[in-house]
Amino acid sequence: MSTRICIIGTGYVGLVTGACFAEVGHQVVCVDNDLPKVALLRSGGIPIYEPSLEEMVQRNTAAGRLRFSGDIAEGVRASEVIFIAVPTPPRADGSVDMSYVERVAREIAGAITEHKIVVDKSTVPVKTGERVAGTIRRYNKGKIEVDVVSNPEFLREGCAVQDLMHPDRIVVGVASERPVATMKAIYEPFKAPIIVTDINSAEMIKHACNSFLALKISYANALAAICEASGANVEDVVHGMGLDKRIGRAFLNAGLGYGGSCFPKDISAFIQIAHELGCEFDLLKEVQRINASQIERFLKKIHDTVWIVKDKTIAVLGLAFKPNTDDMRSAPSLDIIRALQKEGARIRAYDPKSMEKAKEHLTGVEYCADPYAAAKDADALVLCTEWDEFRQLDLAKLRSIMAQPIILDGRNLFDPAKMKQLGFTYKSVGR
Repeated sequence: MSTRICIIGTGYVGLVTGACFAEVGHQVVCVDNDLPKVALLRSGGIPIYEPSLEEMVQRNTAAGRLRFSGDIAEGVRASEVIFIAVPTPPRADGSVDMSYVERVAREIAGAITEHKIVVDKSTVPVKTGERVAGTIRRYNKGKIEVDVVSNPEFLREGCAVQDLMHPDRIVVGVASERPVATMKAIYEPFKAPIIVTDINSAEMIKHACNSFLALKISYANALAAICEASGANVEDVVHGMGLDKRIGRAFLNAGLGYGGSCFPKDISAFIQIAHELGCEFDLLKEVQRINASQIERFLKKIHDTVWIVKDKTIAVLGLAFKPNTDDMRSAPSLDIIRALQKEGARIRAYDPKSMEKAKEHLTGVEYCADPYAAAKDADALVLCTEWDEFRQLDLAKLRSIMAQPIILDGRNLFDPAKMKQLGFTYKSVGR
């Protein structure tokens, strides 16, 4: 059954959600107040790199199932269900800036003339659903009834389309049974378990999930430090752990730590939420500390290996915070490059997708056409993002063009024994 849907916000979550809803047959209008972005989307372009997304947007736009608008009121009036997918950026104290959500709730209130279902898709603090419902009641002059639903997203950048088309589960938080049938109908084509809870529990599930995944990453990184000190291999340790069905292998990867827009923000928010509720979440504070220390430990590894970085040419492969995205938000590469530049190093960099966005964050970097151009005559090479392209590097060629065959691998891409055999000074994490 096709549902008329409005998505407010065309960032990662909103655009992917809208495209995937259209892909399964719903009629979708995506609304954004960034009019140049709306024009780009209407022309068939997209403002982000996400595998399969551009083709899906173009296919569904051509089929008439997906369109773009800069007018919230028009989108609201044309739809049965309205998804809020606007940014929820962090404040300086770690709490969440909810002004975008509040503003959208007011605009929805001013536009509705009949019953609507309003769905919080953005990652929001617990009790936001209550506040959105209250805001709509306050600003809707006609006192039209709405049902507010919490429907958190669980998308990973780089495989967001795959995650939405084939979800592990769908969480729907409601205050009454009235919107449940419609929400189930929207998600029926995705063939996934639907968990119906109260709104507060649904909002809590999102923060609990992201914080636990970040905890696994920090746990692996804490293990890596102990493995380096003891002569153990963290890859073997986490492999042995991951075969235990109670633990699992996912997110047990030692490296430079987590970045991106979600984990840093959501963990800070969850710590602040707990604090405001009178529950200090010290475990998550330690997760943050371990994550921050990974960059410091890796910079020390660079200094211990290269010694003086002033006037040295350092090649950096990988800029985005993870592969298959161009997202530079909280990317570990930023802290590493800025620290090396501060000490006088010359930086050459290459990333398959994120170099244009990196220019918004970094100055004084020479961006190169391929990994070999970045590595030519370099005194050391630092690997920050585990793109598949880097796994296929011609290592013998790399060895021959570098001024010094030094590789500092922040993502454990290569086999240490092979790298030694090829003549590299090779340092990785936890091995």
